[in-house]
Amino acid sequence: MMEVKVTKTTNPKVKPDPATVPFGVAFTDHMFMMEYDSENGWQNPRIVPFGDISLNPGALVFHYGAEVFEGLKAYRTPSGEVQMFRPAENFKRMNNSAERLCLPQFDVEDAVEYLRKFVEVEKDWVPDQYGTSLYLRPFLFGTDADLALHGISHATFMVIACVVGSYYKSGLAPVDMLIEMDDVRAVRGGTGYAKCGGNYAAATRAGEKAAKKGYSQVVWVDGVERKYVEEGGGMNLMFVWDGKLVTPELNGSILPGVTRKSILELARSWGMETVERKITVDELMEGCKNGTVQEAFMCGTAAVVTPIGGFVRGEEKVVVNHNKIGEMTQKVYDELTGVQWGLKEDKFGWTVKVD
Repeated sequence: MMEVKVTKTTNPKVKPDPATVPFGVAFTDHMFMMEYDSENGWQNPRIVPFGDISLNPGALVFHYGAEVFEGLKAYRTPSGEVQMFRPAENFKRMNNSAERLCLPQFDVEDAVEYLRKFVEVEKDWVPDQYGTSLYLRPFLFGTDADLALHGISHATFMVIACVVGSYYKSGLAPVDMLIEMDDVRAVRGGTGYAKCGGNYAAATRAGEKAAKKGYSQVVWVDGVERKYVEEGGGMNLMFVWDGKLVTPELNGSILPGVTRKSILELARSWGMETVERKITVDELMEGCKNGTVQEAFMCGTAAVVTPIGGFVRGEEKVVVNHNKIGEMTQKVYDELTGVQWGLKEDKFGWTVKVD
């Protein structure tokens, strides 16, 4: 691993109140960055004051979407320690995303250590209230300054961070989901499994449409047969179905979530059967009607778990668990957040100490 040069800011910012700060706006004092070129590989890892960057207008990221990113958090435990949750999993996924978009990859262990050093510099920004955290955004983009369509020979990797408050200001609450039957998030063989900006840009229209109708998020269905449930907005979907934990199988168009993976591992450790399979919209709607779908929830880094109270397809609406939070949903949320914030024993070795 290369030595990381640290240049501290001479103009530190006032830290925000995490109880009131909007998501994604309260950036910290510093950022991490390093560059890549095909002749020399990765070079010049450094932590510098947060600020604007300069790019050639011909940089490929602007024209062909040569960009991937990740999202994870740093948490402060009751003892005052700072820790991250499964950062190696994020960087493994980032490498997979980078490979799909012909971007350079990196050593996962080195990336985790660079991130640890960055968070160590910014540790005073990690809030101490339960439910609050420091959101970390690693991202990688192509900087070749030409308009030809080709693999990337120059790239930049960066990490920025922002203080975030509790996702649920008033506790967990079930939401209604609109099943999206027109727009498609991704198709098999495409970039659905990659965490790249284009996937999220393409998903925005359906999300806006759902919001105008009063729904929290959309449920994406597959882009080929248009009948299989895949994801929920920007999160993975899970169901307690006939006593089993059921989730759509990873098929190349679904993002392999770190939270999803963690919940499956938790459920198995509790002796619960887990099933990854195709799920049709029809059987989901029917399962909600007849009660075999006992619980439904989304999972992801931002919210950890979001209970689902109902699904809407056209004029048809079904309710899940009488629009109440299920026992398994609550248990998963309590266990994961307990490990993340250091309130529960980390039996799996998921957390990485920063200091």
